[in-house]
Amino acid sequence: MEISEVLLEELIVFDVESRTKDRAIRELAAKLENTGYVTDIDAYLAAVMKREEISSTGLGMGVAIPHGKSGAVAKACVVFGRSRDGIDYQSDDGEPVYLLFLIAAPEAADEHLRILANISRKLIHERVRNELRQAETAREVYQALS
Repeated sequence: MEISEVLLEELIVFDVESRTKDRAIRELAAKLENTGYVTDIDAYLAAVMKREEISSTGLGMGVAIPHGKSGAVAKACVVFGRSRDGIDYQSDDGEPVYLLFLIAAPEAADEHLRILANISRKLIHERVRNELRQAETAREVYQALS
């Protein structure tokens, strides 16, 4: 699965305004609701926050990949958000998060695992993270992730 199949241009946020984990997740989830990918934002957010209770999806290196499966998700997709100032995300390394990938998947599917693995493999590379922090267009985001 190519990232461009699930990360659409209208789901890219170059300036995440929120400074806390909960608010940043809610800010990105609003994109899913506004574009019709999520029919019940509260149900979807409950799934994401339930996952966060297990352990933080802040992976370190300035990256977080929150995710949730819910019947409120119409189609698997990803919202990319970038914070210029950093988000207090309670990551394992204690550092702020600058790059967020919010994954939404329908309840009955395991697509989120493939998406999560695909994104994680790319983000281990410092070059990819740096390019994403500098990207100004959707095309630059796609290039960094390809």
